[in-house]
Amino acid sequence: MKYFFTFLFLLYISILYPQAKLVSWNLENFGKSKSDETISYIANTLKNYDLVAIQEVVAGYGGAQAVAKLADELNRKGAKWDYVISEPTSSSAYKTERYAFLWKTAVLKKIGNPWLEIKYHLEIDREPYFCTFEYQKKQFTIVNFHAITKSKQPETEIKYFKYLPEEYPTLNLIFAGDFNCPQSHTVFNPLKKMGYKAILENQKTSLKQECKNGECLSAEFDNMHYSTIKVKPLNSGIISFYKSFNSLKEARAVSDHIPIWFEFSLN
Repeated sequence: MKYFFTFLFLLYISILYPQAKLVSWNLENFGKSKSDETISYIANTLKNYDLVAIQEVVAGYGGAQAVAKLADELNRKGAKWDYVISEPTSSSAYKTERYAFLWKTAVLKKIGNPWLEIKYHLEIDREPYFCTFEYQKKQFTIVNFHAITKSKQPETEIKYFKYLPEEYPTLNLIFAGDFNCPQSHTVFNPLKKMGYKAILENQKTSLKQECKNGECLSAEFDNMHYSTIKVKPLNSGIISFYKSFNSLKEARAVSDHIPIWFEFSLN
């Protein structure tokens, strides 16, 4: 009887607050180096979510093919998925990459064409990739981003994000990705003053080379930032996929970052 009432409560919540399930994952050099077995493992990890934002897709040969393989694997898991891949980012001074989105077509509808942000492409090495989706007749736009490494001071790029809500005033922006910078950094203060909030706090998301004293995670890099005015958070967390491997070396063949997830409804 207890479980029956729990089920009814969860059903009531899902009806009252229809929720979308978003995952962001830096898949580290996602391309031809990933085996079919690894791509199948990634698909199994992601299959229960509605929308996936991927960073670090290889810009050259193999990156787009790996995303297509992942979509094909997801399509074998019981739901129809679609995907888009960005053009290579415009960076010439640093490592150019692609971004990707994959989503369940029964849950989400892509609105218009996605785009790489061009206004700050000289200031941001890997300019963010925007894509708008419709969910329950309401729209939101994911800003998919991979910052330069910590040693190169990613805050010098992130500081331009404070201009994006004003640049796109009609869009409900959700910033997602690998910021190589903790949410506690003062560079996020302008967004916080606009009502944006991080889904994770004091949560490390990158993998160490080896676990030490039971600690396997290294730095607080990956996150999502949403508008508290436009988005109702329901749940969030991480996927500790490395725990299913015998060693971090094996896990790092998948990625050196763990996926983060966010369940939300739209106000």
